[in-house]
Amino acid sequence: MENTTIVEKNKPSVIKKKNNSSLISRMWKARESYQLILPGVIWYVIFAYIPMYGLLLAFKTYQANLGIFGSPWVGLTNFTYVFRDPEFMYSLWKTLLINAGRLIFEFPVPIILALMLNELRINRFKKTLQTIYTFPHFLSWIIVSSIMLNILDAHGLVNSIIKLLGGDGVNFLGNAKFFQYLLYLTSDWKASGWVMIIYLAAITGIDTEQYESAQLDGASRLQTMWYITLPGIRNTIVVMFILAVGNLMTTGFDQIFNISNAATAKAGQILDMYIYNITFQSAADFSFSSAVSLFRAVINLVLLLIADRVCKALGSEGLFPSMRKKARG
Repeated sequence: MENTTIVEKNKPSVIKKKNNSSLISRMWKARESYQLILPGVIWYVIFAYIPMYGLLLAFKTYQANLGIFGSPWVGLTNFTYVFRDPEFMYSLWKTLLINAGRLIFEFPVPIILALMLNELRINRFKKTLQTIYTFPHFLSWIIVSSIMLNILDAHGLVNSIIKLLGGDGVNFLGNAKFFQYLLYLTSDWKASGWVMIIYLAAITGIDTEQYESAQLDGASRLQTMWYITLPGIRNTIVVMFILAVGNLMTTGFDQIFNISNAATAKAGQILDMYIYNITFQSAADFSFSSAVSLFRAVINLVLLLIADRVCKALGSEGLFPSMRKKARG
């Protein structure tokens, strides 16, 4: 009996050693892959994880002479100040309003472009269009804002044509009513072609035999697109949608910072602009701005988890489906 109990006690340690050795052996076999991802991991550790200690400022009153760790601890005081600020509540509402509109006016555009481009049969023309659609992604928002200035300014191309036809000029860039629509329009022009590549890559993974069977059954190209192509990229669409919802509170700072002006500043007062203003344009309060940033990150995480749960409830796999299946197994 004593020998059997000793063997049973030693079993978990033996299993752990076997698991560790098998993990090390698998990592060694895939060492080339780990070497490829190592620069990315190092970048994220240095620029994404190590700076996270700065979030301590949200719970402290920062004093430059004492540093982050030496500054006095104040708990949740900064957060109470945040929620008492009417400008913060306005920025929170404006962020949700603008970025919820992005899901409606921006998210479907790359999918539609990918579906339309996939239907082209002339490869040379298809590649040319793909290059044209992708090129704006590599332009900075500073360049995009200067292009907008030349086209939509009071003396720009559009107003020159309107005046030439006998109409009155329209103040596109200085009217807060147009500002939100300009955000969606410029973002679609700049980013849709780049995101479209992801959906085109997903389309190439669809089994071609499905298309051949659809042709034999007499399906039209629209029916093939609706019943084969769209379901074939559904998982990609779901993942991209979840990630878009997870960035609902952070999207658009570069764009709004470069496109907005004094006349439209209120219309573009999102949380990122609010943080920028309280950090650099007034008396710097790093503890207060850190509290706002932490709150924004928590809301993004909550939205990401909610979107994932909703997509799974609707029958999609959501994020990391394989890991969840392994855990259930």
